[in-house]
Amino acid sequence: MLETNRPPRNKGFYVRMKLLHSMRNNRNPEKNFCYRFFKIIIWFSILLYFFSSFLITRHKPTISRTTIVQSKPSRALFQEPSINFSALKNSHGPFNGMKIYVYDLPPKFNSEWLSNERCSSHLFAAEVAIHRALMNSDVRTFDPSQADFFFVPVYVSCNFSKVNGFPAIGHARSLMASAIQHISSQLPFWNRSLGSDHVFVASHDFGSCFHTMEDMAMAEGVPEFLRNSIILQTFGVKHKHPCQDVENVVVPPYVSPESIRTTLEASPLTGNRDIFAFFRGKMEVHPKNVSGRYYSKRVRTAILRKYGNDRRFYLRRHRFAGYQSEIARSNFCLCPLGWAPWSPRLVESVALGCVPVIIADGIRLPFSSAVPWAEISLTVAEDDVDKLGEILAHVAATNLTTIQRNLWDPDVRKALLYYDRMLEGDATWQAMEALSGKLDRSHKKSSVYSQ
Repeated sequence: MLETNRPPRNKGFYVRMKLLHSMRNNRNPEKNFCYRFFKIIIWFSILLYFFSSFLITRHKPTISRTTIVQSKPSRALFQEPSINFSALKNSHGPFNGMKIYVYDLPPKFNSEWLSNERCSSHLFAAEVAIHRALMNSDVRTFDPSQADFFFVPVYVSCNFSKVNGFPAIGHARSLMASAIQHISSQLPFWNRSLGSDHVFVASHDFGSCFHTMEDMAMAEGVPEFLRNSIILQTFGVKHKHPCQDVENVVVPPYVSPESIRTTLEASPLTGNRDIFAFFRGKMEVHPKNVSGRYYSKRVRTAILRKYGNDRRFYLRRHRFAGYQSEIARSNFCLCPLGWAPWSPRLVESVALGCVPVIIADGIRLPFSSAVPWAEISLTVAEDDVDKLGEILAHVAATNLTTIQRNLWDPDVRKALLYYDRMLEGDATWQAMEALSGKLDRSHKKSSVYSQ
C-alpha cells in the first residue's frame, strides 16, 4: 500500500501562534477587568428597573382627574373642587390677605393742608390719621395690580373758618370731584370698577353729604360720583338716612392718643372720681331756630334747665383746655347729640374710664364687634332726659362697678384711638378689619375667583 508522505509539522510555528494569541488576550488585564465589571453593572441596572416596574404596577397611586394647564397653574388651583377656599383666605394673614393701594395725590389734596397744625389734631382729623397709618402699614401695597382696595387721601376738613375757627367744608364736593378726575385720568383702576373698590374718609358731621346742617345735607345727599365707593365716616344711624346711602363703615372721631396718655398719667383710671355726672360744651339757654331746626334738638337745653342747679351734675358751658382731667374725675359723662348724633366726648369718655351716657336716638356706634357698647355705656332716650338723674342714681347703686371694670379694659380704649403707626386692635386696624369684610367688592378677588 502506497503511503502518502506528509510534510513534517513545524512545531516551532505552532507554539509561536499560541503564544501570540495568549499575549493578545492578556495584553491589558486591567482593562479586561473593567469591561467585565461594567457588564455586571448594566445587567444589575436592568434587573432593578424591571423589579421596580413590577412593584409600581402592583401599588398604583390614585391620580386626580383635575386637568392641569401648565401655562396657567392658578387655573388648576381653582378647578380643584376639594379646595377649602375659606381656609385658603384665612391663611393669608390679617384682614384675609387684603391689600390696599394708596394713591399718591398732588399736595393740594392733602399735605398742603398740614401747614395748619390743627389739621392733624382736631375732631375731624381721622382723615389724616388713617392716611398716615396706612402709609406705614403692612396692608399697603405699592403694586396697584395686587390691590383689593384703593385709598384716596383727600383732606376736606382742614379749611378752618377765619370767623369762628370751625372747619368749613363748602369746598369738599369740588375737591373730591377733582381728586377723582385726577386718578381716573392717570390710572385705569377707577374706571375699571367705577369706583366700587375705592375708599374715602368723610369724618365730619353728616359724612359724605358734606354739609354741617342736617336738612341741607339730606337735601343734597351723597354726591353721585361717590355713591359707588366705600366711605369711612363718623356719621351713622340705625334708620334710613340719605347721608348713608352708600357703602360705609362707621369710624370714631379723632382724639389724640398722646393727650389721653398724658391725662391718665396724672389721673389713673382707678383714681378718685369725685364728679357724679359731667358735661362741658355748648348748652343754649334759649336755643335759636336755625333753618327750622334747634341745636341738639333742644336736648342740651333740657339738661341745663333740669340739672343746672343739681349739685350731682357738673355742667359747664364754656371751653376749658384741661377738660380731659375733669372727665378722668367723673363717673358718668353725658354725650348728647349736637348738630350730628356723634361727638368726640364718646371716645374721650371711654378712653378716660368715664361711663358714657349716650343721648342720641338711633346712633350707630363704631366697631361694635370690638367694643361691647352695651356693657360699657348707658343709652338714654332723648325724651327721657327728665329722668336722667333717677337713671344714673339707680346704676350707681347697682352695677356701676361692673360697667367700669368692662370699660377699663385697655383693648376697648385702643379700639377707638388712632396711632401714627397702625397697631393691632387700634382704630385704623378696626377700620381695616371692617373693610376686609367687603372683599366681595375687590376687583382682584372677583377676577381670581371667576377663573
